[in-house]
Amino acid sequence: MFKFIDLFAGIGWFHLAFHNIWWECVFSSEFDLHARKTYEENYKNISPEMFKNGNFAWDITLIDPQNIPDFDILCAGFPCQPFSQAGFKKWFNDEDRGTLFFNIANIIKEKQPEAFFLENVKHLLNHDNWNTFNTIKKIIEEDLWYSFFYKIVKASDFWLPQNRPRLFMVGFKDKSIKFEFPQEKKLELTMSDIFWWKCEKKIWYTLRVWWRGSNIDDRRNWDSYLVDWKVKRIWVNEWKKMQWFPEQFIFPVSQTQAMKQLWNSVAIPAIQATAERIFYYLKNKNASK
Repeated sequence: MFKFIDLFAGIGWFHLAFHNIWWECVFSSEFDLHARKTYEENYKNISPEMFKNGNFAWDITLIDPQNIPDFDILCAGFPCQPFSQAGFKKWFNDEDRGTLFFNIANIIKEKQPEAFFLENVKHLLNHDNWNTFNTIKKIIEEDLWYSFFYKIVKASDFWLPQNRPRLFMVGFKDKSIKFEFPQEKKLELTMSDIFWWKCEKKIWYTLRVWWRGSNIDDRRNWDSYLVDWKVKRIWVNEWKKMQWFPEQFIFPVSQTQAMKQLWNSVAIPAIQATAERIFYYLKNKNASK
């Protein structure tokens, strides 16, 4: 069984996607106390050894990479605020968050995993005329000596009715591996499937992080839809479907916190399809030895 670690885990979109293809999570980290509650509630039964061994870390900056269990792939949705148009635009100068990428680099350098899978907001790609992205790419290729592949992936590329583009970055220790991202799949769900009633919109609006509601006639509307000729506001159950979290996924936090956590998440089918491709390449590499 391949093993992975889940850094800056949020509520576990990497954990769930890789668990679905039978990988074992041996270490995870998440700083936000509310997200930690949701994470532990939903994964303590499917990854009991990780929690039993005290490998659900709080602050990754306090962890010595040597104390992290061995693993095959590093997964990380490192904080996007320093790389987002909505953030403070301090980028690598953000002492609290911008340098967290370098914690990832240090772990890769120390543990030498077979591969990594990173994700971030799409704006990271062209920020500062590509200088921020190129810095990351240079560190991975020239300092760590890993390959580096990237692509902007939309949730709607993997049959969910939302755009939500994210930057996926994948690399391998074996630089001879010529990785290709999975082919897009046609849209299979619409907003009508999400609400279970006829919805005027086929693909949804973009949800904002500070979920406060908006009128359907507001040009900035993002959460109100005309469903079966009635105005309906999107809520946690619809959001779970939009990100493809299972129905039994539990939020032991307030509804506002649950919405924020879902907003911060990444569409699971897109993550899982990419995880399956990584598995394909690693399995074939090991089989050829």
